[in-house]
Amino acid sequence: MVGSNLKVLVVDDSALMRKALKNMLTADGDVEVVLARNGEDALEVLEREQPDVVTLDVNMPVMDGLTCLSRIMQERPVPVVMVSSITEQGAVVTLEALELGAVDYVAKPGGTVSMNLSEAAEEIRRKVRRAAAARVRPGSLTARLRRQREEAYASSRPVRPRARTVAGAVGAGAPDTTRAGTTDLVLIGSSTGGPALLSALLSRFPADFAPPVVIAQHMPASFTGALANRLDASCSLPVQEVTGLVPVLPGHVYVARGDADVVLGRRGGDLTVRPAPAGAAYRWHPSVDRMVAGALEHVDPRRTVGVLLTGMGDDGAEQMAQLKARGGRTVAESEESAVVWGMPGQLVARDGATRVLHADQIAAQVVAWS
Repeated sequence: MVGSNLKVLVVDDSALMRKALKNMLTADGDVEVVLARNGEDALEVLEREQPDVVTLDVNMPVMDGLTCLSRIMQERPVPVVMVSSITEQGAVVTLEALELGAVDYVAKPGGTVSMNLSEAAEEIRRKVRRAAAARVRPGSLTARLRRQREEAYASSRPVRPRARTVAGAVGAGAPDTTRAGTTDLVLIGSSTGGPALLSALLSRFPADFAPPVVIAQHMPASFTGALANRLDASCSLPVQEVTGLVPVLPGHVYVARGDADVVLGRRGGDLTVRPAPAGAAYRWHPSVDRMVAGALEHVDPRRTVGVLLTGMGDDGAEQMAQLKARGGRTVAESEESAVVWGMPGQLVARDGATRVLHADQIAAQVVAWS
């Protein structure tokens, strides 16, 4: 950024959308906007203007958004916010973009050419400013994690030995193996930058990983189903979105439905998970704090592992600190690898992290404790 000004490159093949986005972003008075009409044009403008953030449409002629994003991450990494339609296909493509290295996304409320994009104006401004503070490194951490996930998944059929999984974690060092085999439940919370990391993390769990896993990823409902399907296809554990009351089974992964919270409980003595209306007491949804609070009521904290990944704010920090104080084990993603060191940083600030680990090390540690 030059002085206090933020320079944003808006990439969209629709002149109407370019104008609308420019007007929204410049409304604050300290944002400069430059424009590009497709991916190829964007690469030229990016080199010339060197913006702080890029907003990138998905469907464009000449060079589409995903191809352009891949080139940006390889040639001149810069925070990218994807702007895509709220459709099932739009959700799938957006998740692929997040895995390629996009920091965040905004869903067009009215489709590819949104006539009511103004409904998302506040969200667009907020996410662009948030992206400007995100960590994007040459080579892209998320792209590297995606390669690791694909390599791990390729070797996960048939069942891979657990010991090999632990040893195979990049730069993992020596995981803490005290209290190994004492985990009944794993809780994972994440937000900005989380989808790609979740994919890489779960792919490193072996097919015989016993503890069930419950995930609260800040996302709208239009995206969490696609996220669950994508995770299910990329790891050796069965993954499902929580759309109703379901039993929590060993070796299964449950993704909280977006625009709601996820609540753990008991029915006939068996652990269950269900969606619940987004609680007004919680700022972010699905709420990590609410997920952990429910677990503390129904699962022995000493046999529970909490993992807090990249994300803005402090969701999950308070309740995971309580989990640690009651004998549980927690992992905070390190500042070195987190796209946004908000949530895990707040856990560390509360002295609530049993271990603070680089993204590459987290899976090995969770497996060692399981």
